[in-house]
Amino acid sequence: MDDSGIPPTEKLYLEDAYLDGVDSTVLATDSEGARVALDRTVFYATGGGQPHDTGSIGAAQVIDVRSEGQVVWHTLEGALPLPGETVQSSIDWERRHQLMRTHTALHILCGVIWNDYGTAVTGGNMEPLAARMDFEFDPLPDGFASIIEQRVNEEIGLARPIVVSFMDREAAAIDEALIRTKTNLVPDYVERVRIVDIVGLDTQADGGTHVRTTSEVGHVRVVKTESKGKGNKRIRIALS
Repeated sequence: MDDSGIPPTEKLYLEDAYLDGVDSTVLATDSEGARVALDRTVFYATGGGQPHDTGSIGAAQVIDVRSEGQVVWHTLEGALPLPGETVQSSIDWERRHQLMRTHTALHILCGVIWNDYGTAVTGGNMEPLAARMDFEFDPLPDGFASIIEQRVNEEIGLARPIVVSFMDREAAAIDEALIRTKTNLVPDYVERVRIVDIVGLDTQADGGTHVRTTSEVGHVRVVKTESKGKGNKRIRIALS
């Protein structure tokens, strides 16, 4: 039970990112915030640099999704359902799939740079088909943008499978290579750490949504590199 007294939300996207709809039971409503909490959800809540999903719950539009502890709150534009009511949820699949492709592209980028340069991630963010990621570089190597673009697209062309699994938090903590960010972003309440493995390239703890194979990502362009201060360089990518 969460501190709010509301049971934890079952996050269905952690097991199946391709599930685009589900029937759920309303556990609680917040009329002041126009929010509902469900027993289970297909909606990704903003976090880890990935924005929330949009779509519908019943006749209302979902305009924001946030986690508070283990409860996922969905902000609606439209009539709020009642606690205990069964509602049908549906995500905007085109937007979700674009975010899945983009998130996987960032993991490919991260894997290439980690393997070739041993450099950690200092930050990142994404929107559908565009993203940026920051790394510890000072300065960037000569010809870095074109080299990395070529390497990332080579990995996409290999059609590497992407496998999701779970590991006890204690075991995951022992393997420092699973945390590719400078700061561990796994919430304290998570007991089973979700592992995303781009087989043969990159394995790391991650709670976001991903495609099943690198070939599904499409083509990636490095559109810009920027200096964000000493020892911190930003790489911007776009997908097509």
